[in-house]
Amino acid sequence: MVRLKSRQLTCSHSEITRSLCFRLITLLCLPVFLHSSIPALAQNHRLHDLRLHQIQLIGTHNSYHIAPHKTVADLIQLAGTSVLQGIEYTHKPLPQQLQQMQIRQLELDLFADPLGGLFAKPLARNLLANSNQDPGPDPNADGSLSQPGIKVLHAAGFDYATNVSTLRQALQQIRQWSQAAPHHLPVMILLELKESVPNPAGVRLVRWDTPRLKELDQLIHEIFPPTTRLIPADLRQPTDASVRDAVLKRGWPRLQDLQGKVFFCLDNEGPWVQRYLDAQTHPDQATLFVSADTSHPLAAWFKRNDPVTQFQEIQNLVRQGFLIRTRADADTTQARTNDTSRREQAFASGAQYISTDFPEPVAAFSDYCVRWPDHAPARISPLFPPLTDSPVATDWEAPAPR
Repeated sequence: MVRLKSRQLTCSHSEITRSLCFRLITLLCLPVFLHSSIPALAQNHRLHDLRLHQIQLIGTHNSYHIAPHKTVADLIQLAGTSVLQGIEYTHKPLPQQLQQMQIRQLELDLFADPLGGLFAKPLARNLLANSNQDPGPDPNADGSLSQPGIKVLHAAGFDYATNVSTLRQALQQIRQWSQAAPHHLPVMILLELKESVPNPAGVRLVRWDTPRLKELDQLIHEIFPPTTRLIPADLRQPTDASVRDAVLKRGWPRLQDLQGKVFFCLDNEGPWVQRYLDAQTHPDQATLFVSADTSHPLAAWFKRNDPVTQFQEIQNLVRQGFLIRTRADADTTQARTNDTSRREQAFASGAQYISTDFPEPVAAFSDYCVRWPDHAPARISPLFPPLTDSPVATDWEAPAPR
């Protein structure tokens, strides 16, 4: 019994010794760990304290677009070489743009199709088939164009190739990516409503009347719950007279309050703004942000596509707290000549969402592309004093500290 107790005592003493050593090592290392982690935590806090209007993000123009098939392109070229050259760009599918290319603004052109089938047999395909020429891939191979609902394409009749045929499919793809990346920076989804095209459409296009506009809002509500999207009313506080007043007081919300969210903007301007608002039961609770006059009560963002001629106006609006979407290039011109001057003006303007047809280079044109050097999803705007150290790419979409 005595020997047994002695062995137990020896074992306990050894365990106590190891425990004391472990604690001593921990205490010695703890200050080093804290010293290295505190700056990172502080940096993370400062980054997420930035407001959306104080940063810049990259987007794509006509994010769904696929360049026309060769035989279709030959038909389009009959209208002029420049017409064809302006649409010779192809984007990757939306999820790849969001995940692999760090795109944080998408643009979708929408056509109403309440009965279905309106765009299932494009005019160009019919013309080519009738002359025994290869019309290229069938845009309705999966039958989605035959179904009722809002369609996504550039121009009915000829420039119809798209990597996502319906708005439902597009929103589902964006939503699935967002769920898998819950800390992403806010994604602007720009919607252009079309009821005319510059070429023979081959069909009678449907007007965006009140029922069609309500259909648009309902589809957005179905796929994106309220907690996943930002609407104009979310910018207001009880003491704010309007959305515009809220922006002028504080700008847009802090990044920590926008993680994992999207927001939808109406690309159309002029009479379209009132047409959309007239279709709302409660205009102050509208789903889409509208690019209205700068004095409009709902003014929060503006489309200013030319960062060269509109440079000063863009800077003035950004400094007031408004969001701006501009374009770094247009009609493939800059990519063909590797002209970066317009892109650099877009960067310097402070516009928050900078759109491009070339988020990566196209070897047939040049090395031209629009992205941040470290492939980050954003950078801090040059128009605001440095509020934090330059973040690394992974800092931007790390969980916000609470």
